Amino acid sequence: MAHQLTIGQLSRETGCKVPTIRYYEQEGLIAPVGRSAGNQRRYGRAEIERLRFIRHARDLGFPLEAVRELLSFQDRPEQDCAEADRLARQHLKDVESRLQRLRALKAELERIVSACEGGVIGDCRVMACLADHQLCSNHRH
Repeated sequence: MAHQLTIGQLSRETGCKVPTIRYYEQEGLIAPVGRSAGNQRRYGRAEIERLRFIRHARDLGFPLEAVRELLSFQDRPEQDCAEADRLARQHLKDVESRLQRLRALKAELERIVSACEGGVIGDCRVMACLADHQLCSNHRH
């Protein structure tokens, strides 16, 4: 692989779309890079690794501000990792909370669907439950 990649090559190398790479640059997650004589951006190994880090963190569901914070930790490798650990633990709690809400949502949808006996829309239990939140067994979803 060449040391200097175009944005298209960087996109293929990392699986990250070109507009997303530009957005990350605009947001300051990726530092501005040098340009070729033809005024094309040129990316090296550091940008590939940083973009892979960002993509992996985003795939794990970290919000952009958390990714920004994690990148700041990565930029200071001598720093204690307590803050990175705290951030990851908080994200885990958030994921567990979302999973709990999704399980409740799934149970409610299963209950609504199982109550429908077919027929016409005017008598449809699914439609009635969607129209009247009081018919739901769990009002927190």
